[in-house]
Amino acid sequence: MKISQGNVPVYTISGSEARPLPEWLIRKRKRSLKNDPEFANRVDLLQDFEFEEASQCVRVSEDGDWVMSTGTYKPQIHVHYTPHLSLSFARHTNTLNQTFHLLSSDATKSVHLQQDRCIEFHTGGGLHYASRIPRYGRDLIYDRRSAECLVPSVGVNAEGMGECFRLNLEVGRFMRSYEIDVGGDGATIGAGSLQGGIDAGAVNTGAIAEESHNLLAFGTSHGTVEYWDSRSKNRVGILSCPQDSVEGRSEVTALSFPRSGREVAVGDSNGIVRLYDLRSPTPLLKKDQGYGLPIKNIIYLDGAQTGEPKILTADKKIIKIWDAKDGSPWTSVEPSVDLNHVEWVPKTGMLLTANEGRQQHSFFIPQLGPAPRWCHFLDNIVEEMAEDPNDPNAFGKGAIGEVYDNFKFLTIEQLKQLSLDHLVGTTNLLRPYMHGFFVAQKLYEEARLISNPDLWQEQRAKSIAEKINKERESKIRGTKKAAVKVNRKLAEKMLEKQEEQERRRAKRVLKRGGDDDMLDAAAPAPAVEEPVQPSGVLNDPRFAKLFEDPEFEIDEQTREFQQLNPSTKIPKGLTLIYDVFKEEAALGATKY
Repeated sequence: MKISQGNVPVYTISGSEARPLPEWLIRKRKRSLKNDPEFANRVDLLQDFEFEEASQCVRVSEDGDWVMSTGTYKPQIHVHYTPHLSLSFARHTNTLNQTFHLLSSDATKSVHLQQDRCIEFHTGGGLHYASRIPRYGRDLIYDRRSAECLVPSVGVNAEGMGECFRLNLEVGRFMRSYEIDVGGDGATIGAGSLQGGIDAGAVNTGAIAEESHNLLAFGTSHGTVEYWDSRSKNRVGILSCPQDSVEGRSEVTALSFPRSGREVAVGDSNGIVRLYDLRSPTPLLKKDQGYGLPIKNIIYLDGAQTGEPKILTADKKIIKIWDAKDGSPWTSVEPSVDLNHVEWVPKTGMLLTANEGRQQHSFFIPQLGPAPRWCHFLDNIVEEMAEDPNDPNAFGKGAIGEVYDNFKFLTIEQLKQLSLDHLVGTTNLLRPYMHGFFVAQKLYEEARLISNPDLWQEQRAKSIAEKINKERESKIRGTKKAAVKVNRKLAEKMLEKQEEQERRRAKRVLKRGGDDDMLDAAAPAPAVEEPVQPSGVLNDPRFAKLFEDPEFEIDEQTREFQQLNPSTKIPKGLTLIYDVFKEEAALGATKY
């Protein structure tokens, strides 16, 4: 269930390490599995999160309620509805899918690049439309500002240039393609024009900085990256990656822009990732994946959860997360099967993968971010299962009390009063527990100060009053016991119960002839006399604040308290016959 890499734990929620078993085998081995802690602690995150042979691509919708996956065999599409943690529907296709994108905020509209040169558009009702492209596509990009599907392709056109086909969804037709220099075939004239020829050039991948300047970047098999302006439809720059002295110039297989758009991450076919500033051809940072395999995914992770910006890179063997500033490794995940695609659930610590093998993998990294809102129970499960008490996001049993001293429990109504309800499911500062959330004490104090600017003066006056009361209590007084400050009625009620228990015990001892005292006398005395601790809740230091701190004062005016503790009880009166007998008895007593 748990894979630990360094100081950052990674939990395998589903996949080869999660030990799934079919229902018939579970029933057959029910007794043996009862004492298996690994199987008992398994978590089935999404129902039927698998394909018969392998999965090709996986995406999460913008609203976070849908997960779409493609795989084989037979070629099909699976759509999961995350609030129900189950498979919503499955749909078969004619050919294998290569990649796809969601066009809407949910999973109702999507565009798919198939391996038979088809671009398919799917809606909730099924296949809406399909169009073929002249050559095989390598990747699929969606430009939201111009509503265009961009398909980098293999081979060159009549002018010897590689192409990225443009399908405009607003106009409903193909526009003039982006012509990209892919080098062609350096050995034979004309061979480069054949998409199946030897060393045929190709536009392998592309990326778009849609959250900033909307610049397009295309990586080629020639080892170059071309930048295009989506407004003027012109090339604005070319980046040539360094050439390896042994293997020569490698192909560009992955590209990614951060949210700022000032940098670009380039992954090549030799497992090298380089970070470039758009204003300089010199790489800022170089990172080796370690296996020499083509990079499949590069994802910029939100630094708000990790403290520092992180970058996720993946080939078919391993997923690595490292620091974007100095390249220091942060954590890594190495599944037992080959990876085809990795998807990060935004603003969370969840990773979903499409991979070879039956089951799709899902990994949870608590230090990367909280669990998604549709599986927030993972936070509690991880806290119970964690073994490292120094991990600030997943605590062991011995450290729970120490850690939660720095947290304040608030209900959802209290969060709304402090204007903190928008943080639910987006940050580690709010941790779901029972009917509310544990909120970091520092955040709670800041929110209280913002909502009530006069709070500081009230706290200051309160602290001064507490110091004065403490000094008064420290003075020598009589033997009279100091009364409780808060919840006086509760204390009196508990004292009455305690005295009633003592009276019952005394009666029981007298009835047995002092057997309890004899047993106490027969017990061996300890070698060292221990100080006698006062018994009862009132003298228990664990509950001291219940009778001292005004924040623990019981509000007897609330509806819940009045329902549980009715203030008035109608005494059970005597019937009319008993009243008559009572009057006659009184009259008879007066006669004598």
